[in-house]
Amino acid sequence: MSTRVDDILNQWRAERPELDVSPMAVIGRLSRAATTVDARLAATFAAHGLDSASFDVLATLLRAGAPHELPPKDLTHWSMVTSSAIAQRVNKLVDRGLVTRRPSEHDGRGTVVALTPAGKDLVEETLPDHLAAEERLLAGFSATEREQLASLLERLAGA
Repeated sequence: MSTRVDDILNQWRAERPELDVSPMAVIGRLSRAATTVDARLAATFAAHGLDSASFDVLATLLRAGAPHELPPKDLTHWSMVTSSAIAQRVNKLVDRGLVTRRPSEHDGRGTVVALTPAGKDLVEETLPDHLAAEERLLAGFSATEREQLASLLERLAGA
């Protein structure tokens, strides 16, 4: 059974037979998989009134443990996005009453972002559905295949 990526590779091989287009086989499929994952997870988040960026901040605060608060620089580190992206995300969540921002007790110039009870409830309600969506995405893989895929993707991310 030919896939769209296979068809694209065949077109390139016909048009430019002197080029090795085999990297496209991996990168094309990886790109398509990422698009599929993003779309399915977005649907789960939307069912809870969230987007992936908002869920990321709420989940990061929850998994930080009680009292479920972090300075923005730690949110930036654990979310692996820029500080300006975190600021925008936090502003949206403050407006919705899902997090608060207050001055840091340890750093006179810093702030701390904390989950509100509503934010904690929402992320705890969303998390099982999020994990179930991820499980459905990986249902076709054995435990060993999942470990191999995670390892291979880690290598790719470190390349």
